[in-house]
Amino acid sequence: MSFSLIEKLKDILSLKNNSKTKQINHDKMIRGIQRLLGYPVKNKELFLEALAHRSYVETFHDIPKSNERLEFLGDSILGFIVGKFLFENFPGENEGFLTKYRSYFVNKNALAKTAREMELENLVLYNKRFIKPDSEGLNTVLADCLEALTAAVYFDAGMEKTEEFVRRWIIDPHFDQTKNFVDTNYKGQLLEYSHAHKIAPPVYKILKEEGPAHKKKYVVQVKVGDKILGTGEGNNKKNAEQSAAKEAFLKLKAQEKPQNN
Repeated sequence: MSFSLIEKLKDILSLKNNSKTKQINHDKMIRGIQRLLGYPVKNKELFLEALAHRSYVETFHDIPKSNERLEFLGDSILGFIVGKFLFENFPGENEGFLTKYRSYFVNKNALAKTAREMELENLVLYNKRFIKPDSEGLNTVLADCLEALTAAVYFDAGMEKTEEFVRRWIIDPHFDQTKNFVDTNYKGQLLEYSHAHKIAPPVYKILKEEGPAHKKKYVVQVKVGDKILGTGEGNNKKNAEQSAAKEAFLKLKAQEKPQNN
């Protein structure tokens, strides 16, 4: 047998072994998901997609699509379920309170924390060459994965099961803590401040966008009226805007203090 033929046979055997290993890993992931959900899933491919970050899909090819589309829908479903819960449990509160309270549950940091409590980092698929396990980038990956997983439950089992999932992992474990929650939605606070003080609403401008698709870095500037009051960085546009808004809001609040003394 020629050397080249032997090498070809090795390649074929290697591909078969890799395929078998991936199949075993996929089955293990589905079992892990089912433990979190508490029911046997129908559409396994849908949940594998929900777990697959773009950095994984662009490198490996055993899962055809990333979780970005599911993440988009899951964000809206989460907002609706949490909003409905708050609407029913706080009949006397206004829209501003409900909006801030909902943000406490569904902002990226809160979702990343919940995902870690669920041990989703053991199931989510991402390329460890680009996203380090102890990095801030992984928090974004985990938060996005939880949103995508919410959408997958909705498609697989309907709204009732989705509400059970959100209540079990996102609302119920953290509800008592929200009595003294800290409002970290600085974009919302800055907008409210501009309305209350009758100044022009904040305008955000992206100054810089760099890095590969799976590891972006944004620099955003915020202008209130005719003044540039804040600049922020983040691994996505929302985080960068929040960072810029925080700087601007705290700066405006600090300017009030001499007037109150």
